[in-house]
Amino acid sequence: MPHHDLVIIGTGSGNSLITPELEGLDIAIIEEGTFGGTCLNVGCIPTKMFVLPADRVVEAQESPRLGVTFPDPTVDWPGIRDRVFRRIDPIAAGGEAYRRSQTFVTVYAATARFVGERRLALSTGEEVTGDQVVVAAGSRALGLPIDGLRTPDPERGLHTSDTVMRLDALPDRMIILGGGFVGCEFAHVFSALGVAVTQIQRSATVLTKEEAEIGKRYTDLARDRYDLRVATGVTAARRTESGTWQIDVTGPEGDAMVEAEIVLIAAGRQPNGDRLDVTAGGIELDATGHVIVDAEQHTTAEGVWALGDVCSHWQLKHVANHEARVVAHNLAIAFGRSTAHPMEADHRFVPHAVFGHPQVAAFGPTRAELEASGTAYVTKTQNFGDVAYGWALEDTSGFLTVHASPVTQQILAAHCIGPMASTVIQPLIQAASFGQKAIDIARGQYWIHPALSEVVENALLGLEFPESD
Repeated sequence: MPHHDLVIIGTGSGNSLITPELEGLDIAIIEEGTFGGTCLNVGCIPTKMFVLPADRVVEAQESPRLGVTFPDPTVDWPGIRDRVFRRIDPIAAGGEAYRRSQTFVTVYAATARFVGERRLALSTGEEVTGDQVVVAAGSRALGLPIDGLRTPDPERGLHTSDTVMRLDALPDRMIILGGGFVGCEFAHVFSALGVAVTQIQRSATVLTKEEAEIGKRYTDLARDRYDLRVATGVTAARRTESGTWQIDVTGPEGDAMVEAEIVLIAAGRQPNGDRLDVTAGGIELDATGHVIVDAEQHTTAEGVWALGDVCSHWQLKHVANHEARVVAHNLAIAFGRSTAHPMEADHRFVPHAVFGHPQVAAFGPTRAELEASGTAYVTKTQNFGDVAYGWALEDTSGFLTVHASPVTQQILAAHCIGPMASTVIQPLIQAASFGQKAIDIARGQYWIHPALSEVVENALLGLEFPESD
């Protein structure tokens, strides 16, 4: 039975654990799929590469308000698709080749499951053990609990985000089931590229985890671009003899049937701890199936750590990367390679973004969450169209909302919808993380005029704090 100093399950952010401090240890990496994990292969990187050409199409469609018109675009789907994967696929292959070339690293191309304390049975028939084990096995896309939609089947036109980006050709029609960030991003991409998209969302708006005003604004804008049906549930699904999908739905206007060649299920993701049978290794799961970790990313089993989607409710690459840095630091201490103090993960201000059209970005609690918790706050909403660059953009829909503490005057949260929202919000993430006061951020530096960042400056200046005694 092979024994290793360190066993890493998963090659997303887990692949970055082998820092210079850990080189020379006997390290095993177990990967059941493609090197690089979700983000590189089927997640944030390829999806945003598809968003870019979609943005260009929509920007061209909106350009008449600037006094410029373009002919209808010609969409080269194979060209768009191949630009993405000709860039990404070699990275995954190169990452695996590099790890296999390292004499102190053993790569197991296999699935794994715990059969004891830091002991893993592999699908190759081998068993391996480790002094330390890191579970970085990610998550998987879910089906829907409806007959016909329970198990994704790309060969029959039933896709998740894992497979829909590699379509041979664009379909005439697509049904997207789900109104979270995955559903909204792909609805933007495929509708921009000429597919007749119908998006089905059971709640009254899409993006229900966002500030309520942002979810409503995005819903209204999306409805103008494609067939968006909110407050609508799926009741049945079937594939016809001609190869199309028929989805029965019920909503505010009664029962209906929607038909398309492709169905994209965007119903969320499930952490992979259950597939690893982690409980057999003494690792506890929470009620949602996530591996339980402490602030240092220890699991409930001695010598076992976890990071990324398998334990994180945020399921974001930048969170996984942060947790990987924490685990790598603490592993160096555990192996006697460092005398530093242990590091704890900092999840106080976790930002996220939705790369639809327009973009959405946020961090911190919503207004409803602040009120539910009894947290005092002051707030300011700044429209993009009220700053100079917003005039240039002719933007009438974007806005930034900032919540701050009336006591400390520090930023509690920010919620943004509009052009480049994912970039606009970054100064506020920094300010919150470093405990800066709103007025110090607004007045303590230059703001480029007339840049879009003046939205942030004006929002901060608009916060009204009670006068101190």
